[in-house]
Amino acid sequence: MEENWIKPMLATALLVTATTGVAAERFDLGKAEYESNCVLCHGANLRGGAYVDFLKVTPPDLTQLARRNGGVFPFERVYNVIDGRQEVRGHGTRDMPIWGKDYQVRAAQYYVDVPYDPEAYVRTRILALIDYLNRLQAR
Repeated sequence: MEENWIKPMLATALLVTATTGVAAERFDLGKAEYESNCVLCHGANLRGGAYVDFLKVTPPDLTQLARRNGGVFPFERVYNVIDGRQEVRGHGTRDMPIWGKDYQVRAAQYYVDVPYDPEAYVRTRILALIDYLNRLQAR
């Protein structure tokens, strides 16, 4: 009779422990943005992904951005490339999507009946992505 309540208690304790362990991991918006928008061309390691063979020009090694800029992460240039304000010669006819425009479209679809600031929405995602790229620079 005693065993009837021990098994459910043990299962509950295991569930709480497993859930607590997962909840302790912090959500990384920049990493999530990279994985959902960049990884196919630039790769999980930022050095080239599955679509490389289909592109006109091989994407640069994104871990080397600071090194190729005298040790300083080129924040403004990276922001403008992601936002779409600066075209990249190697992208030709714009192989790289203009994420600023894409983020605006997604925000409009998501926040249909809710007031929001589209510029803040776009800026937040781009800044999170840039922060992620900056954290992964080769030292």
